[in-house]
Amino acid sequence: MSEPTTQAERAPGGGGLGGRHVAAMFAGGFGIIVSVNLVLAASAVRTFPGTEVDSSYVASQNFDADRAAQDGLGWTLSPAYAPGTLRLAVTGPDGAPVRPEVVSAVLGRATTVAGDRVPAFAWDGAALVAPAELAPGNWNLRLELRAPDGTAFRRRIPIRVPR
Repeated sequence: MSEPTTQAERAPGGGGLGGRHVAAMFAGGFGIIVSVNLVLAASAVRTFPGTEVDSSYVASQNFDADRAAQDGLGWTLSPAYAPGTLRLAVTGPDGAPVRPEVVSAVLGRATTVAGDRVPAFAWDGAALVAPAELAPGNWNLRLELRAPDGTAFRRRIPIRVPR
């Protein structure tokens, strides 16, 4: 009796791993990769919150001047969150509290605009205070303030609420 020389002679039942099987596994593997990529791309497009500005070129024309005016105020912002209360202390270069006009304020998650809310800030004599119930995680306070001299002050302030 001679030694088996072909895959069909060696394998019981005769089949074995053939070219069609390898091609099917190859196609199946790439099919999974393409499917996952399509799902992730659709999710990214569906949850995209939009752009910050319509034209970055136009926005850049005044950026340096606006930043210099804003930095010239010398303000320091100190956000603090305690359950039920968001506090934003604004101090001038001398360390004294500053009472700016709140032009706009939006409080929301860092990753989506779905739950954005407008905090109702009130001045308590030393800081801006607003009622706010924040779940643990990362939040952003996007605000625009106006100095008494009319200078606009814009910031995005990250707020971390621990578990």
